[in-house]
Amino acid sequence: MPETPSAPVLLGNEPGSFPHGVLAERHPAIVRQVRAAFPYGPEQRAALDTLLENCAAGVVEPLPDHAPDRDRWQRWGLARYAGRSWFDVPWLWSESYFYRRLLEAVGHFGTGPWQGIDPFRPAKLAELDAPETGRELDALDALEGRPADERARALLHGSLWGNRADLGFRLSAAGAGAGPDTQGLVADDSDALWALLPPSGTGTLCLVADNAGRELVPDLLLVTELLAQERIARAVLHVKPYPYYVSDATTADVVDAVRRIRAADGAAADHGRRLWAALTDGRLTIRAHPFSCAPLPYAEMPGDLREDFARAALTVLKGDLNYRRLVGDRLWPPTTAFADVTAYFPGPVAALRTLKSDVITGLAPDTVAALDDGGAGTWRTGGTHALIQFAP
Repeated sequence: MPETPSAPVLLGNEPGSFPHGVLAERHPAIVRQVRAAFPYGPEQRAALDTLLENCAAGVVEPLPDHAPDRDRWQRWGLARYAGRSWFDVPWLWSESYFYRRLLEAVGHFGTGPWQGIDPFRPAKLAELDAPETGRELDALDALEGRPADERARALLHGSLWGNRADLGFRLSAAGAGAGPDTQGLVADDSDALWALLPPSGTGTLCLVADNAGRELVPDLLLVTELLAQERIARAVLHVKPYPYYVSDATTADVVDAVRRIRAADGAAADHGRRLWAALTDGRLTIRAHPFSCAPLPYAEMPGDLREDFARAALTVLKGDLNYRRLVGDRLWPPTTAFADVTAYFPGPVAALRTLKSDVITGLAPDTVAALDDGGAGTWRTGGTHALIQFAP
């Protein structure tokens, strides 16, 4: 990260902006959804009602003294931001702290009967059980017998697009660049990525996961394919240590996804068996580092996490939030070099991201001009465009 960034940190205090809409509209809606999803008792319902009122018009309040991570959040910025409007502190911080307060309200970290219960679990399981997930798993049959390189690239695009993963399985025999899922790419460094993952590779892949459900399934399919092709010897899947950002993946979500893949028919079931075996023999491990839920950019990662990434042949960060944390949650000029803002990263790093926020780097000037002039005013936030970016 440059020592003196010139791009402003994103805040939520500008009415009409995307961050303002998240804080003013999405967060209250999430509180209401969580309140309706479980038969919480009077204590939890009252706490949720208080949070609903506070996040819309109140100020940042400290965690209770008994909170197990109170000191950690104090170091992460709570000591500076307590008493200020949710809209006047960095957007990344206010978003992250909202979810921590939501878990406090429902008793996730308490000692009562709601301890450890994921308030977003019903929605996550519904995605895994959806017919669309079954169709995407069935589509794996069409990849059987195709060249190994084509299978790997198809699954990479499945992981990139997440719940549009079905597009990733319909690459033509010509390979990269031929499928419908490539049309929305605003940057594509996939060739550089594959150069670090050759057949008979002996390195470790760190995959920093994003969402659970239908978006985690293609991530796991990609990992098992890379292991089967011996492009990597080992994979480390980084997930969240507790429920976060509605759908972010936890260890429990990984287990649910692997079980769903194993229960499928055809080629998907083979992937599921290989995933289960890789988890049990250590070729695939799960890590849930506390920093994965930090309201901070990866430039501030602790030493042990830095060492993990430094040992990897490649670290791949999935999704929009991880991208914001990777490059810094700032309104960079979109032509800012991706390699410059990730120069701090301790090893080769790639981002697979569907665009769902204003933060963007690494685009060619003609690409930016075409997108801005093409009438796609929501290309940064609408999830219609994506990128594969790499820095050595």
